[in-house]
Amino acid sequence: MEIYLDANATTPVLAQARTAALEAMTHDYGNPSSVHSTGLKARALMDAVRSCARRVLGAPSGQVLFLSGATEGIQTAVLSALSSLRGRVGIDCLLYGATEHKAVPEALRHWTQLLGLDLQVLAIPVGRDGRHDLAWLREHAPRAGLVCTMAANNETGVTSDLDGIAAAMAGTSALWMVDSVQALGKMALDLVKRRIDYAPFSGHKLYAPKGIGLLYVREDAPFTPLMAGGGQEGSLRSGTENMSGIAALGAVLAALEDGRTFQDQTTLTAFRDRLAASLEQAFPGLVFNAPPELCLPSTLNFSVPGLSSKLLLDLFDAAQVRVSGGSACSAAKAAPSDVLEAMGLPAWQTASAVRLSFGPASDAEFIDEACKRIRACGAALRANCLSGGEQTPSVGIDGLTRFAVDGACCYLLADADSRRCVVVDPLPQLTERLAQLLSCQRFTLMAVLDTHSHGDHASSAHDWAEAKALVRGRAEQEKAQRS
Repeated sequence: MEIYLDANATTPVLAQARTAALEAMTHDYGNPSSVHSTGLKARALMDAVRSCARRVLGAPSGQVLFLSGATEGIQTAVLSALSSLRGRVGIDCLLYGATEHKAVPEALRHWTQLLGLDLQVLAIPVGRDGRHDLAWLREHAPRAGLVCTMAANNETGVTSDLDGIAAAMAGTSALWMVDSVQALGKMALDLVKRRIDYAPFSGHKLYAPKGIGLLYVREDAPFTPLMAGGGQEGSLRSGTENMSGIAALGAVLAALEDGRTFQDQTTLTAFRDRLAASLEQAFPGLVFNAPPELCLPSTLNFSVPGLSSKLLLDLFDAAQVRVSGGSACSAAKAAPSDVLEAMGLPAWQTASAVRLSFGPASDAEFIDEACKRIRACGAALRANCLSGGEQTPSVGIDGLTRFAVDGACCYLLADADSRRCVVVDPLPQLTERLAQLLSCQRFTLMAVLDTHSHGDHASSAHDWAEAKALVRGRAEQEKAQRS
């Protein structure tokens, strides 16, 4: 059974949502712009889902638009705000949180250039806890045309102090967009009670299909359509509506409203605490990269000293536990987390971070199995001499073992009977790992050999004098403890 712990990237489609989508495709397939009964039936469905969205989001006034997802919502909000700034005096910058999803600063730069606006795009600093520097924001907000912040961060789960941000912006004319993608179903927003002008949402982050989302626009907030055409959505977003997606999203919103399908905050927090305890048991020395008390109850971001995120991701994947190294949109770049770097965390944490996230529909049985698999991953590391804690090796090495890093190869030639070994063509990335392995297996390192000039990669032969001392020191320490 797969244990899916990457819900901040996307979620499976809720059973009720699948049923609603199929029902719409089979029976409610009419174009809601048509005036015959089939079209009117589709229009009624769409209006019912919009009304439900208003109740769930706390948005009795303003516009609630159906669109393709958060990226379109962000683009629409940024275009609307920036179009209203042309000719404005006293405005010289746009602000966004330093830990914001890349879709936001990219949209700000894109539309600033396209509209020919002479505005700086500045990042609002965050502290080690991932929250915005409100003093900095208070200082710069009076000259800002638009402030963009997240309700909750997709990588760390850190929730923003929305009331503090609103207070820092008080008395200014700056518009305010709050990326609310990760907040839906996990924290209360009450959009109308705050001075939020724009709030985009994406259905696939909470059990709806991909390709459907929402955008809230405060009453009287500037608006410029991103999509022009047939005049759908009151001429605010043209294009024939995605009725199956709307129906599926409606089923998710209805489940949020009825309170029976999704776990409450207390239960989700208890689930997260159990997962955190299992992680700490499995990986000695593990550190959490954000304060749990400031985070969504469904997200953990952690690093393990001495273990790369790639090794951990491969380990979890082998156990059929799906986690990620950060934002799904940036995963293929294999670079340190921009979010953790903005928080000022040390390089080893930013380069080795792993994100674990689960959805609010998770149940106790799922969490039980997840904790069991996590502990098994820790045991596998210890058995293979890869853990930083007490080693319990169950897999011996003998003969020739090949290690590969980025296409380059290193070899370990070991004799299990004499407990002696030789490292051939050493790679810098493997020095610490191999030293730990030899110490754990109680091998004596006899030699380190370079067989070629290493024109295609660096050799770490010069590092092994220190590594040999480390292996020897560990062996002597263990011998003393045994005696």
